[in-house]
Amino acid sequence: MAATYDFPSDLLAGQEELHQVRAELSALLKRLPWSVEPLDGFSDDNGWRKVERPASPGWTEDEQAEVEKLRRREHELAVFVSTHRYWSELTGSDRVQARSILKHAQEGTDDEASP
Repeated sequence: MAATYDFPSDLLAGQEELHQVRAELSALLKRLPWSVEPLDGFSDDNGWRKVERPASPGWTEDEQAEVEKLRRREHELAVFVSTHRYWSELTGSDRVQARSILKHAQEGTDDEASP
């Protein structure tokens, strides 16, 4: 049976927001054109697989700002979570196991909240 850890509420909240920001950033990047700058399309079949891209209109200034905002927030949260004072209470494999459990902590509460 896996050990249980009493994570501080701010650490749990930081990890949950980190998951949310990463999901939001991933969804945004999937919606945006493949190139930040406007570029012509291309087709290349000289490599180990064929690569094709349609012409890209590039990202608008608002889209670039939104990506930058999310990346900055992701970085802030990753630093907050990884350097939280809670980790100094654990050593070695306990710290590794606790970090892994924290990454999936919200999954357990989502399952319990569902009927």
